[in-house]
Amino acid sequence: MKRIFWGLLAFFVVCTSRAQFFNNNRPAEQNDLQQNIQKLVMASVMINNAYVDSIDTKKMVEDAINGILSKLDPHSVYTNASDTKKFTEPLSGSFEGIGVQFNMLDDTLLVIQPVPKGPSERVGILAGDRIVSVADTAIAGVKMSRDEIMHRLRGPKGTIAHLGVVRRGIKDILYFDVKRDKIPVNSVDAAYMVTPKIGLIRFNSFAQTTHQEVVEAIKKLKGLGMEDLIIDLQQNGGGFLQAAADIASEFLPEGDMIVYTRGRSVPSQELRSTGNGIFLQGKVVCLVDESSASSAEILSGAIQDQDRGIVVGRRTFGKGLVQRPIDLPDGSMIRLTVSKYYTPSGRCIQKPYEKGDRLSYAKDFINRYNNGELTNADSIHFPDSLRYKTLREKRTVYGGGGIMPDYFVPLDTLKYSKCYRELFAKNLVLNANLKYMDKNRKKLTKQYPTFEKYKATFQVPQEIIDGIFAEGEKQDIKPKDDEDKAKATENMCTTLKALIARDLWDMSEYFNIIYENDEVLKKAVELLEK
Repeated sequence: MKRIFWGLLAFFVVCTSRAQFFNNNRPAEQNDLQQNIQKLVMASVMINNAYVDSIDTKKMVEDAINGILSKLDPHSVYTNASDTKKFTEPLSGSFEGIGVQFNMLDDTLLVIQPVPKGPSERVGILAGDRIVSVADTAIAGVKMSRDEIMHRLRGPKGTIAHLGVVRRGIKDILYFDVKRDKIPVNSVDAAYMVTPKIGLIRFNSFAQTTHQEVVEAIKKLKGLGMEDLIIDLQQNGGGFLQAAADIASEFLPEGDMIVYTRGRSVPSQELRSTGNGIFLQGKVVCLVDESSASSAEILSGAIQDQDRGIVVGRRTFGKGLVQRPIDLPDGSMIRLTVSKYYTPSGRCIQKPYEKGDRLSYAKDFINRYNNGELTNADSIHFPDSLRYKTLREKRTVYGGGGIMPDYFVPLDTLKYSKCYRELFAKNLVLNANLKYMDKNRKKLTKQYPTFEKYKATFQVPQEIIDGIFAEGEKQDIKPKDDEDKAKATENMCTTLKALIARDLWDMSEYFNIIYENDEVLKKAVELLEK
C-alpha cells in the first residue's frame, strides 16, 4: 500500500514540475503550490499508516482526485482504467474483436450484420445468426450482461474466438473459429442524396478516422451529382479538435481561421484552414441541436463565422472547454480543462457555469425547455454585448455559449405520442423488428433487391403493430384514445420501416427514411433550393 502513496507523491511532484513548465508561476505561487501538495501527501500517508480501521487506499486516492476536480469546471474529470479504455476506444477509430453488429433478442445475441470483410464474415457468419457460446461457455439464456458478452467476444488481435452459432433452418449448432482483428469504428452514420442536387452527411463524433470518412462520403455524393451539402451535426457530442479542423479545411479557403484557444497558463493556439479542400464551391448548411457539442460547435461556428454556409436548428450545447489528458500509471486518466475555444469572430463557445456546481450545469437542458428556448425563438434574448459580426458578410451572430443558428427550428414536442415513447423505452418496438427480421430476412432480400423499391413500396405489416400494442397492454402501456393510438401507429411504422432498411442495407438507408418528415432537414432543403 505504501507504494501507492510514494507513487502518488511522485505524481504530485510531476504535476508540480508541469505546473512550473506550463504556468510560469511567480515564486510565491510556486511555494504555495508545493506546500499544499506536501500537505495533501502527508495527510494521505498519515491516514494510511495511523487510521483506526483498514483503508482501501486505491479508492481513497480516487475519491481525493474526484473531490478536487468536483470543485472545478464541469468537464474536468477523472476516469479509472476501465472507463478510460471505454472512453477512448470509440475515438481511436477501431477496436479488436470478431466484427459483428448485434442486438439482444430474448436473452440471445442476434447478429444484425457482420462487418464487411471483417473476421466473422470471412469465416461465414451471417446476418440472423445467433451466437450462443464463446469458448464453450454459454452466453445465451443465462442472463449474462451485455458488457460481459462484449468482453468475451473482444480480445487481442490474432487470438481465436471459438463460437457456437444457431442458424435458422439448420438443426445442429455450427462452430466457427474466428480470428480476432482490428475492427473499424465508423463515425459517419449516413451519406445519401436528399434531392438530385443536395447531399447529406451525418456523423456522430470527431474520431481519428472521421476526416477521411467525410472526404470519402463527399467524393461518393459528388459522383452522384451533389452540388450542395447538408452537414448533420445533430446529437454529435464532439471529439478530437484536429478532426474538426481537418474537416473544416475541406470547405474553407487556405488561411481562414477555424478556431483559437486561450487559457491562463498554456500557450494560445490558432487553427487555420490548410486549403486544397474537396468542397470549396457548393453551398453548405449545418444542422445542429442542443446536443451538438465541442468539435461539432467548432465546425459549425467556423462555417458560420466565415460565411461559408448557414446553421439551422437550435442553439448548441455550449461545450467550449479544452481538456488536456493526463495519463496516470495504472491506466486511469485525468482530463483537465486548460483553455477555452473561441470561434473566428471571437465568440467563446463555452456556456456560463459556476465552479463546483455541476448539478445546475446538468439541468441546463431542462432549464432551456422550461424557459421555452427549445420551442420558441422569441424566448431567446441576447444583450448587445453578445453581438458579433461574421468576417465576410458582417452578419450578426450571437455569443453567450454555444452556436446560435441562423434559422431556428423548434423542437417538435408532438412528433411522438406518449404511448409510442413508452413502448419504445421498453424495447418493444426494437424487439418486434428483430423478430420480424429473424423470420423474414431472406424473403425481404429477394422481394426488395434495391432500396429505392423498398422505400417506395414497403408497408409495415399490421400484425407487427398489433403485436406491439398487445405486448404493451401486458405492461400496462395503452394509448389514451384513438388519436393517440393513430399517432403511435404512425410513429411505429416509420421507425420499423427505417430499422428494417438498416438491417437490409445500412445506416444511410435508416436515416433516409427516418428523416423523411424531419422539420430541421426540410428547412435546410428549403433554404438551399431558394
